[in-house]
Amino acid sequence: MSERPLSGVRVLDLTNVLAGPYCGYQLMLLGAEVVKIEVPGQGDLARHLGPDAELNRSGIGASFLAQNAGKKSVELDLKDAAGRAAFADLVRGADVLVENFRAGVLARLGFGWPRLRELNPRLVYCAISGFGQTGPMSQAPAYDQIIQGLSGMMSITGTRETAPLRIGFPVCDTVGGLTAALHISAALAGRNRTGKGTFLDVSMLESAVSAMGWAVSNYLVSGVPPEPMGTQNATAAPSGTFQAADGPLNIAANRQQQFETLCGLLDRPDLLDDPRFADRERRKLHRDELTGELNRALSRRTAGEWERILGPAGVPAARVVTVPQAVGLDQLEHRGFFTDLPFPDGSGRVLKVAGGGVLHDGEPLRPTGPPPLLGDQNAERAALADRWNGRAEDAVTP
Repeated sequence: MSERPLSGVRVLDLTNVLAGPYCGYQLMLLGAEVVKIEVPGQGDLARHLGPDAELNRSGIGASFLAQNAGKKSVELDLKDAAGRAAFADLVRGADVLVENFRAGVLARLGFGWPRLRELNPRLVYCAISGFGQTGPMSQAPAYDQIIQGLSGMMSITGTRETAPLRIGFPVCDTVGGLTAALHISAALAGRNRTGKGTFLDVSMLESAVSAMGWAVSNYLVSGVPPEPMGTQNATAAPSGTFQAADGPLNIAANRQQQFETLCGLLDRPDLLDDPRFADRERRKLHRDELTGELNRALSRRTAGEWERILGPAGVPAARVVTVPQAVGLDQLEHRGFFTDLPFPDGSGRVLKVAGGGVLHDGEPLRPTGPPPLLGDQNAERAALADRWNGRAEDAVTP
């Protein structure tokens, strides 16, 4: 691939922790030049988050390292007149500004949308917040856990006995960041036609509810609220987690042909003649009985053996693995999903970071460099602003 899709696009990243930095990381992978604007002496809160206390003290916590490779860091105090003037100069040359303050914070610092649009009519301004910039909850503080609860997501996670449960990673932050990156990319494409910038008001709550898909739409259409079903899939049976000889195995035999193939490979053709399991709807009604029959048949082999038998025969099936096992999958290595980078502190350690999950012309998009130390590009800030504003010989206009 000769050039990344967002090559030449300039992004000011005023975000913290995860939703915003994840958005900026996706834009960087796509080729944008992303400059983090950080509070002097403090920086992104994620610099101090993660399981390694020493990295946290050094301002390069694991949570920060995961989402900020390939970016630049400039310290600016937006409560200071000189800091605001320097920021305004950068805004004039930027294509995108991303922030995830509480609604109205940037405006109170003197950079609301009218002011930003005055500085740069072509600017795509993306504000990510828990509930959006308007509405009765717009001023409420929000973290991923809060959104998981308010979206209804936790109410359908787990079983009837254990729900509500938090999903095991900050899914609402991640979905909010992806939503923002998608709409920024669309706004840039639209700007190529109109020449005008856009204000994007991203709500993590709305992004989460949208991402819940069938769990929400089935209720809107049918009026039946979804219930927690543990490891089972409400739309089909057998579809969920079952027990092989050595542990759990996911099977999704959602089609009749897949169920028939599954019964044959399990040496249980008798299940096809059982009226309780004759079709999808009856199998859903007798889900527990079917699960018991399948678990008995699956206990003859390990999960890995069943994966190698069922998958090639057209029955979707795979082991349930741990995170360390997942990141070690040969499939991810084959696709070049992870990239090894040097630690930004010069320690010589190797930092492994994830990619974006898409091959462009057969190639993965990799970070252009390690995450920055706080203020790494402070000395370059004036030259960067000159380049962005066309005041330097090497200036490039996207």
